[in-house]
Amino acid sequence: MQNLEKEINEKFGGRLRTRVNGVLIQDDKILMVKHLMGNEKHFWNVPGGGMDYQSTAPENLQREFLEETGLAIQVGELLTVTEYIKHPLHAVELFFEVTHLSGQLTKGTDPELPESSQLIEDVRFMDINEIQQLPKDEKHHLFWKIKSLNDVRIWKGYFNFENKCIK
Repeated sequence: MQNLEKEINEKFGGRLRTRVNGVLIQDDKILMVKHLMGNEKHFWNVPGGGMDYQSTAPENLQREFLEETGLAIQVGELLTVTEYIKHPLHAVELFFEVTHLSGQLTKGTDPELPESSQLIEDVRFMDINEIQQLPKDEKHHLFWKIKSLNDVRIWKGYFNFENKCIK
């Protein structure tokens, strides 16, 4: 597992990254991805990832969604912007509402990493109760305090890692 942490640090750490994330809600559930982060650490978040140079945010999100979930999506409204800072990672994250166009849900891969170091462990729709049951340190900070799907739909503004909105 130390090799995985080293690989994550080398590929993603020590630099500012811009990430795009898609919130797909179907049947009162949110599509979530479980990532292995090394030393038996797990992290749940909606599908998404880093942006490629000279591709728009919607283009990047469509690519990431297809890679991680096998689903083609349409990108909708920007919901919120967060900043994630936890050494060695630092990311500005754009969260968009998305809708499912086609494809079957499947656990995808991260093409930036070799087969032996894949991070995605699970991809599934989860209801609010399931998300609330996850330990805080195993889910994105935007999901720490949500109590309903409406909470997700009304995210507005900028949130930092402490989940405080700056106005």
